[in-house]
Amino acid sequence: MTQLPPCTAELDDAGIWRPHVTVATVIPRDGCFLLVEEEVRGHLVLNQPAGHLEPGETLHAAAVRETLEETGWDVALSCLLGVQQWSSPSGCQFVRFTFAAEPMHHDPARLLDDGILRVVWMTRDEIAAAGSRLRSPMIQASIDDWLAGRRLPLDAIRWLATLSATN
Repeated sequence: MTQLPPCTAELDDAGIWRPHVTVATVIPRDGCFLLVEEEVRGHLVLNQPAGHLEPGETLHAAAVRETLEETGWDVALSCLLGVQQWSSPSGCQFVRFTFAAEPMHHDPARLLDDGILRVVWMTRDEIAAAGSRLRSPMIQASIDDWLAGRRLPLDAIRWLATLSATN
């Protein structure tokens, strides 16, 4: 994996450690998978459409949003592939919720997120051959989960409404 600079402290104001909560999508089409080529801290890497959960956002909505922002593709989530925990070489720790999605519509004129250089469709073998260009081992693991038939229902993740102070 590409070596990135050390991670910043991950302690909140109360001194409690918090991992980065992220989402990603595996999007298969005609034997290929949708990836992005992006520049991360001066390094050119390949990644699935992925990003951080935003405050008040559901994991499902975050996966759809990140895919659109990074690729210009509107997608329909089909299943949860799994939850992965990973510590990067720089010490950052991630908990990633990976979904599978169907590509619905592409807007080639849409401006992509900063750092995204291009969108690519690659076979599993091409992705495996990219080796050190993969941003993390979660990319190959997620694709292999898809190919192995791993599927969890989307309702395995539920958003629970906040109770009011009077309840």
